Amino acid sequence: QQNMIILKGLILFFTQFMHDVSGLKCGGVLFSGQVLPSECLSGLMEVAGDPNTSHALTGSIIFLLAQFVSDGEAKEAFHSSYNFTGTLAAIIHCNRTTPEEPLVLQCLNVLQRLTYNVKTLHCASHIHELISFLMQHVQSCNDDIVKACLGLMANLCRHDISVQSHIKSQSNVKAFYRALINLLGHNCLTVVVFVLSILSSLTLNEEVGQKLFNAKNIHQTFQLIFNITVNGDGTLTRNYAVDLLVDLLKNPKIADNLTKYKHLSVCLSEVLGLLHTKDPDTASKVMELLVALCSVPVLRKHVCETVLRPPAARLQPGTRKGVQARGSEPSLALVHWVLSPLDGPEQCYMQALSLLAELFEEAIDSSLCSSAQSFVELLLQEVLVLLQSPDSTEGDQLLKKHCLRAVVSLCISSKVCSQVVLKTLELMSHLRQQMPEMETSFYRILQDQRMVTPLSLALTSNCREHVQVALRILVEAAPLPDFPSIILGDSIAANNAYCQRDGELSIRSSSASEDVSLVGKSFPIMHAEPPGSAYQSIDSLIEKLQSGVEVKDVHMSEIIDVYEQKLSALACKESRLQDLLEAKALALSQADRLIAQYRCQRAQAEAEARKLASLLKDTERKKEDLQTELNDHLLEVERLKSDSQQLLEHNGRLQAVADQHQELKGTYNQLLSRYDKNEGMLKELQAAHISLTQQAEGLRKTNEGLKLQQERSVTVAELTEKEQQIKGLKTDVLNKERKITGLQNDLRRQEEQIHEMEENVSILRKELNKTEQARKDTSIKASSLELQKSQLEAKVEKMEEELSKHTQMIAMIHSLSSGKLKGEITASLSL
Repeated sequence: QQNMIILKGLILFFTQFMHDVSGLKCGGVLFSGQVLPSECLSGLMEVAGDPNTSHALTGSIIFLLAQFVSDGEAKEAFHSSYNFTGTLAAIIHCNRTTPEEPLVLQCLNVLQRLTYNVKTLHCASHIHELISFLMQHVQSCNDDIVKACLGLMANLCRHDISVQSHIKSQSNVKAFYRALINLLGHNCLTVVVFVLSILSSLTLNEEVGQKLFNAKNIHQTFQLIFNITVNGDGTLTRNYAVDLLVDLLKNPKIADNLTKYKHLSVCLSEVLGLLHTKDPDTASKVMELLVALCSVPVLRKHVCETVLRPPAARLQPGTRKGVQARGSEPSLALVHWVLSPLDGPEQCYMQALSLLAELFEEAIDSSLCSSAQSFVELLLQEVLVLLQSPDSTEGDQLLKKHCLRAVVSLCISSKVCSQVVLKTLELMSHLRQQMPEMETSFYRILQDQRMVTPLSLALTSNCREHVQVALRILVEAAPLPDFPSIILGDSIAANNAYCQRDGELSIRSSSASEDVSLVGKSFPIMHAEPPGSAYQSIDSLIEKLQSGVEVKDVHMSEIIDVYEQKLSALACKESRLQDLLEAKALALSQADRLIAQYRCQRAQAEAEARKLASLLKDTERKKEDLQTELNDHLLEVERLKSDSQQLLEHNGRLQAVADQHQELKGTYNQLLSRYDKNEGMLKELQAAHISLTQQAEGLRKTNEGLKLQQERSVTVAELTEKEQQIKGLKTDVLNKERKITGLQNDLRRQEEQIHEMEENVSILRKELNKTEQARKDTSIKASSLELQKSQLEAKVEKMEEELSKHTQMIAMIHSLSSGKLKGEITASLSL
């Protein structure tokens, strides 16, 4: 109890300390992989997960650990190294009968923060019990419990097929669906968003989801999501609303319904106005929503027009003033977030760069190209600032973020990224001898599976320089043990197959291109039209093809063939990208496993390094002590020589004592064998005595019975004869008992002799222990003892054989005696 009180006091002190120094990044120390902080965190979680721990102490530990959940690195460590999710789930499982406890609500809130945008391991402890608890308590009377359960359930269901399958396999899943649908009318918008997120994860591709998210209801859902995103019910609700819309856009029908949403322009302008906020988390989530909208071609065009068109054209007369003010110049806000400080959220400027890439891909070769020119000039100046050399005084983490942002700003296509990677590796190959630890980093990068894509693209390139650079790097990487040569071969084969299919399609389309040029010559008016009209003609042609109108023009049919070939080429590209995506997913999973192994090995290496450093200091200190002792030992060598002579003489005397001890040991073994033999005989006699006693008792009872039966028919002579027989048996028993007492007396005398011999042996053993260090012939004596042991074991086996023979003889005697008694009893009964 005192230890618990002390531990709780330390936790409260540490919590207050963390609150006072909240500006410092203490999580980097606790989650650095060092042994002492790791053992501290593991101990805290073990105490919190113990069912015998008091709720107050468990709550204090959870409150302390919850301070680090907002840190991405700490959240990853909680999942991969400490299984904090399993600990919290175990606490909820232990208190499942009292869900109104404050500790349960605290665990649910921490779990909701811990599992947001993180895939939970389905094999973690008590996850199934946690899911059952959440499904049971979504209908609780406590709104806080309901909100926490729904938020956690939304996190667990999102993008986790195993959790979704487990929920659908439950027997009460229909009741769970009905409870969720009833909660759609809740007065709290956060609860409604949580419910929609859960239903979209579980039922979007099922009949229930199709009815729930049909064309009639989906517009209300869009309005709700945009209202929450713009007006906000807190950052938490906005994040879940954006995630819900991002998930819904992956469904083609819902994405098509959003393109037809009548208030889309107003909502999009209001969403873009949020880019002017000062909160980086809000801006990051808004840009994530815009990037998701850009995944739909029609919506990307709409977003690009809203962002890049001139401000005067964006102000519509029917809109509110607030919309115009908030939506003004979102492009400048994007530039601001691209240039945000490196010590801020990394996701913010990365999302801004991704959004700009989507917008410029849409603006190229479109009517917005001229509108975007001034913005491109402004952005180009700022991007060039990002590509400048970083400050050498920055820490490693900020330097890494700077390089990541610079690479994303510079590299748009995978080929450019591959060229940058290979050039960087070539530079590292030249500088690895001049810079410390450069060689280790170089070989570690070469064994990374992410190197497969740059090497395969360069080896299959048509540029001689790229192929030569890739070959030089491949020569360095091939002998390494963990180099992914098989994956590289598969990737090269896929690239070659893609190039072959692309070449075949280009050859097929070359013949058709001549006909297309003829069509262009015969219809010169088409080329005089602006690009927009050309797009409209293509769109109208596609609509005619979809509507089934017959195309009778020969040239037009050839154009259709060309487009069909292009579509097949795009399908081939899509299949290749799908293969590359699967390879990337496999490489990512292996990389995650290697990272976990590396963290564990790093912690072990640091512990071993500290241990070796302490051992080195102790060794140096011992070396100095031994140096001084060596001088003293050299002086004692001469004296030891004379002592060794005396020890040799003493050894001779000890040898004589050992011989005497050996003789005594032989005598002791003989007495011991006699003792064992006598003890066996004693047990046999005791068994015979017991059997005879039982027989006498049986005869006595039989005699009494016979007396009662034969009072009228048996003569007195026969009775006396039987009594004489009984007396004879009693005398036999008495003789046996006298023999047993005599044997017991002999046994006591032998035990006394053995005790005296053991005392003598113990005296000799004490003398031998004193001189045991000087004796080196003990192994020879031990071998002789082993030989004697084997001989004794042979004798014991012989004695056991004789004992079995005696046992058989006794059994025969007993059988004969029992047969005689049965005969007498039978005769008496007949009389």
